[in-house]
Amino acid sequence: MSETVLLIGTKKGLWIGRSDTERREWTLDGPMFEMQGIYSVGIDTRGERPRLFAGGTSEHWGPAVFHSDDLGQTWDEPPEGSIGFKAGDDASLERVWQIQPAPEDQLGVVYAGAQPSSLWRSTDGGVRFELVRGLWDHPHRKDWGAGFGGQAIHTVLPHPTDPQRMSVAMSTGGVYQTADGGESWEPANHGIKAYFMPDPDPEFGQCVHKLAGHPDVPERLFAQNHHGVYRSDDGGAIWKSIADGLPSDFGFPIVVHPQEPATVYVFPLIADGNRIPTDAKCRVYRSRDAGATWEALTNGLPDVPSYAPVLRDALCVDQADPAGVYVGTRDGCVYASADAGDSWVEVARHLPDVLTVRAAVVG
Repeated sequence: MSETVLLIGTKKGLWIGRSDTERREWTLDGPMFEMQGIYSVGIDTRGERPRLFAGGTSEHWGPAVFHSDDLGQTWDEPPEGSIGFKAGDDASLERVWQIQPAPEDQLGVVYAGAQPSSLWRSTDGGVRFELVRGLWDHPHRKDWGAGFGGQAIHTVLPHPTDPQRMSVAMSTGGVYQTADGGESWEPANHGIKAYFMPDPDPEFGQCVHKLAGHPDVPERLFAQNHHGVYRSDDGGAIWKSIADGLPSDFGFPIVVHPQEPATVYVFPLIADGNRIPTDAKCRVYRSRDAGATWEALTNGLPDVPSYAPVLRDALCVDQADPAGVYVGTRDGCVYASADAGDSWVEVARHLPDVLTVRAAVVG
């Protein structure tokens, strides 16, 4: 029997929301990994049974990637650890920011993005990860800077049909792409502004907050930047602003509807120096025409003053039809929509700071 699973990573542990496929009423389990910061979660539905992931950061033991094959009842990690630099790499892993299963035809391949800016690849379903050296050894790496949240690869976007191609985004550094399976990488930031740098149009150094795309239209990509919302129609070669119609061009997340490649969601904040929701209201914005026009989604979201932002991975969609949309705020609230954002219900409140959410229909 199918159910909907919602992973909610917070600064003090993991909660799991559970619902039926109608996604109107929810139960909540947790906390798991209590007092660990869960900065990344993932759901891999490609195998015979779904595998859940949690990227935890313990103040005592450091970062790790845990997995569960029983929908969160129990969790495992290899005794020697799942991910980490080797002696001689002259680096220590600080945090895992992203866990991303590869497309359907690459069963067992799972990617992780981490801090310091590094990409990791697993071929055993996300149990053990190896460093992708082509990006780690890139000559630009010495010049990648640290954003407010650290210097990290926070987005891993495999190409849906070509296993040799992939895009990643980092803060700061911008978008990088490979066309040879990770052996070599090139920046892909033309058109994305970096107003905080002496040259506002650098080859790299942009503070891209999130990258998104749709498997049916792989040449179209979307980016939420540090001031700027962009679309590329040529796979990342050139980016154009789609911020007109939004109350602000600053924010962190951007996601694409699972069945509608032209439908995209963002959560605007006033500015980098004033990181609260525009108009002090919890509002997701949706475009149905690839960013040409935007609408505020309000039905069921609180109509009271709200000062809590939404982080880059705290907005997500599931793959159901009609699509589910989920948003978690930094004041511990989580909301879900079972109709692509037209209406919302509250899943949780008073949780710790919500860092990341992921959802899927399983079973």
